[in-house]
Amino acid sequence: MTEPEVLSERIPAALAGERVDRVVSLIADISRREAVELINTGGVLVNGRSPDKPSVRVAADASITIEVTEQESGMEADPDVEFEIVHCDDHVIVVNKPPDLVVHPGSGVRGSTLANGLLARFPEIASVGEAERPGIVHRLDRGTSGLLMVARTAVAYESLVRQLAARTVARRYLALAVGLFDSESGLIDAPLGRSLRDATRRAVVAGGSPARTHYEVLTRFSESEVSLIECVLETGRTHQIRAHLAAIDHPVVGDQRYGGDPLAGLNRPFLHAANLGFVHPVSDEELEFDAPLPDDLQSVLDTLETLDTPEAD
Repeated sequence: MTEPEVLSERIPAALAGERVDRVVSLIADISRREAVELINTGGVLVNGRSPDKPSVRVAADASITIEVTEQESGMEADPDVEFEIVHCDDHVIVVNKPPDLVVHPGSGVRGSTLANGLLARFPEIASVGEAERPGIVHRLDRGTSGLLMVARTAVAYESLVRQLAARTVARRYLALAVGLFDSESGLIDAPLGRSLRDATRRAVVAGGSPARTHYEVLTRFSESEVSLIECVLETGRTHQIRAHLAAIDHPVVGDQRYGGDPLAGLNRPFLHAANLGFVHPVSDEELEFDAPLPDDLQSVLDTLETLDTPEAD
């Protein structure tokens, strides 16, 4: 039996008055359904007591304890998980992940993840890498769409992990950021760690993990006061682009957790992993893949172009 993981936090002011199921979902990084299940089974305590129901509102500075159990090894395959395969050979799979799909099981997250879907199509990856995330060597946030590489063999897994550690994997993202940038390009070199004010967020903190994000402005939409930018990662920290852009007062549009303005018709951050490049672990061939913007993000750009005439750089 896997030992449960216990998360203990104080409710930050930003979450005061929120439903306890939403707070649990954010802090434990699990779905609302999983949060409700935890509450109903006694896995959540607020000020030492089990909430009467998931809709109970929480107060600022209240203590919350969440007890979650990591998924046991031996994941279940789920053939109903939908995703696009961009490339597949005997060693490597490249996936175009749709938004609102969790990459792999974690604290309290079970089933219906990309990893479960991959296991249904490629059962041999069950023994590749970690049992709870077979074949997975890196991840994208739930709301982020785009390209992800997956190892199909142990040889591929070791090679891709080494390439990520050596920072030789090319990862380029497209983001729509709030505001108009003063410079055409720049480097955000700032350490990231858990926010001291909100446990569900990452922030620039002293003693955090080194994090470097390069950006280039592609198009400024002056009337709408937003900018389409390309971000290139040197490191791969949790929420790196989202936290870094928020730190320079240019949060990702639609990313309400990091201060990005909501946008009609967009139910997620405007962030897409558009380009991925790496060396094939067996053939040593340099591989590069592109994924066009999905329909929801392309629709936003089309709307912006009808509202004002952009300044193209």
